[in-house]
Amino acid sequence: MKRVFLIVLDSFGIGALPDADRYGDSGANTLKSCFNTGKVNIPNMLKMGLGNIEGNSFLGPVSSPESAYGKLSELSVGKDTTTGHWEIAGLISDTPFPTYPCGFPKVILEEFSKQTGRGVLCNKTYSGTEVIKDYGEEHIKTGKLIVYTSADSVFQIAAHEETVPVETLYEYCKIARKILTGKHAVGRVIARPFITKNGNFVRTSNRHDFSLEPTGETMLDKIKNKGKSVLAVGKISDIFAGKGITETFFTHSNDEGMRFTEKIATREFNGLCFTNLVDFDTLYGHRNDAVGYTNALNQFDEWLGTFKNKLKNDDILIITSDHGCDPTFVGTDHTREYTPLLIYGNSIEPKDLGVNEGFDFISKFICKYLNV
Repeated sequence: MKRVFLIVLDSFGIGALPDADRYGDSGANTLKSCFNTGKVNIPNMLKMGLGNIEGNSFLGPVSSPESAYGKLSELSVGKDTTTGHWEIAGLISDTPFPTYPCGFPKVILEEFSKQTGRGVLCNKTYSGTEVIKDYGEEHIKTGKLIVYTSADSVFQIAAHEETVPVETLYEYCKIARKILTGKHAVGRVIARPFITKNGNFVRTSNRHDFSLEPTGETMLDKIKNKGKSVLAVGKISDIFAGKGITETFFTHSNDEGMRFTEKIATREFNGLCFTNLVDFDTLYGHRNDAVGYTNALNQFDEWLGTFKNKLKNDDILIITSDHGCDPTFVGTDHTREYTPLLIYGNSIEPKDLGVNEGFDFISKFICKYLNV
């Protein structure tokens, strides 16, 4: 019985890609920004070979890495979560998802308001924490929905949980998802519920993403179609619109994602456990919190030390990312970066895998290992 544990540290980039200048990201390096805080403490990832990866020597390489190690460059056009995860799963995106730096077209918002029965506020590119500060009171008074976007291909809807119940907000997102098709097929529609706490508006952990269905077959489909398990932890099921998934474990934090993954490791299954740990991106990268990002890395690394001991003889552990989000870079958006690749297991020869074109290196490796 073969099991693969694939863990995506959401936004953990390790240096700007050669084409980063096209995205305004020259010089970005999420890992280096964390290192520069002076608080990095990740002995387990260092033992696996993170510091041995080309460009990461500032971490201090080890003489005998435990894992195969390397880095990956993205072939797809873009630097968003959906594109990155789809490429990890074998689907290259040649066309970028549409973005709306000047807000969404009137025809889209009119149809959205018609179907939801609610007006719209904002319709601009905005920080998620700032938009509820600036529009929260008006939203509560009028019942209008706060619609905003970012540099990514997202249609985000923020609503106070006492004004719009969470399940109702999810229904509104489903309506938007059906409207946003064709040339307006954004990568994700995102529910952004918030509450009032100590006199301030704060977002809750009830975020939910509604992604496009993948435009082709992914490794998840192939594994599932062979009768094997595909266990999705975190927002993986959202990213793939449920396609190719046999069981879903929704989470509200990195801690919960790690606990679910650890619990799954005690189960008997044949196939893939695919985990996304999103706090790196949402709580720290986008909020320019390098110290918070570093602390989250340290916490993951501490957990990793115990998790590795729970792996069975034929298990494979893969650690990677989907894009960057340098917490000290200009702005608050994702950054176009290389991603790390660490492959660990009793059957894996520790060696330098070098620089590999395409995140789909991972899907090819997993499918071969699972005989798919």
